Amino acid sequence: MKKYFSILSDIEDKIRGGQYRSGQRLPSLRSAAELYRCSISTIMRTYVELEKRHAIYSIPQSGFYVVAKPGDLHNSTKGGTIDFASASPDLNVFPYLDFQHCLNKAIDKYKYHLFTYGDSQGLETLRQTIVSHLANAQVFAKREQIIVTSGVQQALEILAKMPFPNEKMVVLVEQPSYDLYLRFLEAEGVRVCGITRRAQGIDLQELEEKFKNGKIKFFYTMPRYHNPLGTSYTREERKAIAKLADKYDVYIVEDDYMADLGAEQDFEPIFAYDQTSHVVYLKSFSKIIFPGLRLGVAVLPEGLLKTFLAYKRYADTSLLSQAALEVYIKNGMYEHHKHKIGSLYTARIHALNEAVERYNIKDELLEVSKGSSGVYMQFKLPEKVNIDGLMKRLAARNVSVVPGKGFYLSDYLKQEKFLRISISRAQLEQIDEGVKTIVEEVKRQNNR
Repeated sequence: MKKYFSILSDIEDKIRGGQYRSGQRLPSLRSAAELYRCSISTIMRTYVELEKRHAIYSIPQSGFYVVAKPGDLHNSTKGGTIDFASASPDLNVFPYLDFQHCLNKAIDKYKYHLFTYGDSQGLETLRQTIVSHLANAQVFAKREQIIVTSGVQQALEILAKMPFPNEKMVVLVEQPSYDLYLRFLEAEGVRVCGITRRAQGIDLQELEEKFKNGKIKFFYTMPRYHNPLGTSYTREERKAIAKLADKYDVYIVEDDYMADLGAEQDFEPIFAYDQTSHVVYLKSFSKIIFPGLRLGVAVLPEGLLKTFLAYKRYADTSLLSQAALEVYIKNGMYEHHKHKIGSLYTARIHALNEAVERYNIKDELLEVSKGSSGVYMQFKLPEKVNIDGLMKRLAARNVSVVPGKGFYLSDYLKQEKFLRISISRAQLEQIDEGVKTIVEEVKRQNNR
């Protein structure tokens, strides 16, 4: 099965990248089988799937050809803005046709049941499907522990407002961290404090001190592909965080929103090391499929379930979307799309790393948080750089980036000056030029 998905992703990447052009004939079944070192039946299955996806078409006695499209997936934005700012998935790889198919299948399967209010915990059959889906990421949970939410944001808001069994009141957040959640916490008047996290990791002694004396209700963390740093905690750090949570009766809210982009096969989330039911695990499906889906899941310890559902109150997540997601996961489309988008982003991160090596190596003006997967990277700036001036200069040269200030609590004193670089919508052929421009403008600002 893995071989099949790998071949499918590779051919789609080549079509999208222009190696297989519109109207071009694909290799014959025998040639492709030799190329990929697999059976002819595997190639036949792959070509049939590509034909279903309207990526190729067949001509009897001739072969398979790439479909010509007016809005081809490789629609380059060269000459326009180089987008290092957007966090949403690439519009060119949204699985429109696949998900439309799943919506139709869901309506056929569930019919009028989809147009009732449903269960506030989520569609039961989807939650059962998610049990095995999460197990692949080392998150072993019962169906009863899983609640479907309107994206991870809804779960985060409920957790901030609801009381916890430890009767503590303060939310601890990494600094920097997810900007929209920080603004929510501040706007709602939630008692919140921060702890510095850098590309190199977190100070576990400081974290223990906070857990011991800070009256911490829960610690909100992104252990994998952190937004905005792009880095991940080591296994030792993840184990230590779980151990400290147990020792000081502090809950961990683990936002694993980029789990599906993980290249590491043996990455266990903090949830996997939780021995005392102190970890809430959150996963988003919107980052892989499309933001408008607004579906996420929360895996909760039994002691939090009743209160969480009381605060959630009603079934506010589309049953149709839930049913379509169930079909999408069950028929293997989700796994395929995960491989496709993961391959695309890995190539872009690799190009970003290469460009940094090429242009930053001489002066080393930027301190960069390098990674091999995910979508984010931190470009830490020299202190002399005026970030407002830099942003204006980059905008004038059609490079869009996000400054780091918004990723901190308003009153947090230990702020670093940086740019968050996202590759989710930066086209592969633009990345080199974009990094070159950033380095040039940082050098210009630094020399003023």
